[in-house]
Amino acid sequence: MQNALINISYLIASILFILGLIELAHPRTAVRGNFLGAIGMLIAIVATLLDRGIIAAGVNGYLIIFAGLLVGSIIGMLLALKVRMTAMPQMVALLNGFGGGASILVAGAALIDAKDPNLQLTVATVASGIIGAVTFWGSLVAFAKLQDLISDRFGRFSGQQFLNAALLLISLLLGVWIVADPTATHAYWLLVVAASVLGIYVVTPIGGADMPVAIALLNSYSGLAGAATGFVLNNNGLIITGSLVGASGIILSQIMCKAMNRSLANVLFGGMGAMPAAGPTADQVYGGKVKSATAEDVAMVLDAARRVVIVPGYGMAVSQAQHAVRDLASLLEERGVEVEFAIHPVAGRMPGHMNVLLAEADIPYDKLKEMDEINSTFEQTDVAIVIGANDVVNPVARTDPKSPIAGMPILNVDKAKTVIVVKRSLSPGFAGIPNPLFAAENTLMFFHDGKKAVLELIGALKAA
Repeated sequence: MQNALINISYLIASILFILGLIELAHPRTAVRGNFLGAIGMLIAIVATLLDRGIIAAGVNGYLIIFAGLLVGSIIGMLLALKVRMTAMPQMVALLNGFGGGASILVAGAALIDAKDPNLQLTVATVASGIIGAVTFWGSLVAFAKLQDLISDRFGRFSGQQFLNAALLLISLLLGVWIVADPTATHAYWLLVVAASVLGIYVVTPIGGADMPVAIALLNSYSGLAGAATGFVLNNNGLIITGSLVGASGIILSQIMCKAMNRSLANVLFGGMGAMPAAGPTADQVYGGKVKSATAEDVAMVLDAARRVVIVPGYGMAVSQAQHAVRDLASLLEERGVEVEFAIHPVAGRMPGHMNVLLAEADIPYDKLKEMDEINSTFEQTDVAIVIGANDVVNPVARTDPKSPIAGMPILNVDKAKTVIVVKRSLSPGFAGIPNPLFAAENTLMFFHDGKKAVLELIGALKAA
């Protein structure tokens, strides 16, 4: 009877996880989706405590568990309050890594504690160790890159893929050893070491432009490691939850790759932005063609506009300009201007980065337009304002088949009547190539910090 109730609880938790994922697909319902997922996790945790007899074991049985829950909850709450939105990609990378690290330790402890390990336990332990170690150390490298603690060129060398293949082979051979002789627990930790080095060198070739895909993929790895650990523990809830995370991460990775017109293999081994890109130099593209503008100049252009599309990018996130952007949009709408926001799937450093920032500023969801929906309207747009975006608006993706971003779907802002680009300088984006949009005849460059530029523009509009 108890086993039936436990499995029913896991089923209810799984349904809540699925409903939560569905709700998370849209900003309007994301908060509710997050709540459903949290309730599902609470049910799964309570069911696991009952299933393992921990609560029934008395004070000594659950005191450490609840102490861990308390400490983890406090740390999570502090992180939620203190971590800035611009650092959220790094935070996601760390959380992915912690999931992989937990899988390593739980599977290893289960192997050591097993009295008569069967084939399922040993094979699942090997999978948990390899995937968990790759996830943990790969996520730490992703965090370090996003936090600018290491450069995109760190750890890149000739023959790196051969080393990765050798490390994977060594990990698998050690896994075979463990399956053949479960008492050789030291082989498990050797496997973890080999897989850890593999995790480091799997992520080091991935360039900054591909980091949103890397984060989604590492998220998938953490789910797969959790599912494997579920088989180690014979825990249906963990198997289902890990499988959901693994599948959703893979699907998201594929969506991101499609948005960049690249294969997953190319992302893993191509390293866009990790090495200097060949092609025209900045002087050849920009020389004598860039037109600089002031806030007053831009205000004059906007004063005659009837339709404005704002394109947010990572520069908006860095300067925390989303609230100022909302105020600019409201001011324009008060003057009868139609204002919309064009969202590129890989703008920023993690999936949905721009959506989250704009939602934080209470910008109505119906004004956030996906790339496929808004691209056809740029020719009818009076002014396109690009705030800190670069590669996602670079027209060479359409015109230069030899470019690192060739074929990548972009926002066609260059087709607007006038383009205003708010940027600190002419420095390249993650792909490391110059952007001809900045030197186009219909483009004005407003060189400034994103937030300060928007605030100055609001002041100029009010004074006009």
